[in-house]
Amino acid sequence: MDRLRAQLARFEDAFPHEFCPDLAVIPAEAAAADRTAYPADLIELVAEVVSPESVRRDYEMKPRWYASRGIANYLLLDPLKGHVVTMWNPGPDGYRGRDTISYGPELAVDSSLGKLSIPTARLPVDPKAPS
Repeated sequence: MDRLRAQLARFEDAFPHEFCPDLAVIPAEAAAADRTAYPADLIELVAEVVSPESVRRDYEMKPRWYASRGIANYLLLDPLKGHVVTMWNPGPDGYRGRDTISYGPELAVDSSLGKLSIPTARLPVDPKAPS
């Protein structure tokens, strides 16, 4: 993990504040530049946390936008449903691979930066989420 640094980052080609992911994983060397926006080709993974106001944007709009820019992995952490949606294999119209995993087990994401492990057991879940 010392080669990685999670950073809030805005994409250089996005409209201001439109596509600033909740979390972006970039190489540590790129993070050292401490920029406010990063080119999409540096970003290995983006993650969004779903809120009632962002459901459509996070599930429909952002996957197409991130995939069309070649972001290898997109994670949707959804406390409203108590699961994480993983998307990979980006294409011009969206991600070709998709899995939904209930919170609990550790999530492993393979990336060009190495294997990323994300514990999900203690992620917050909306009390009204289906069990």
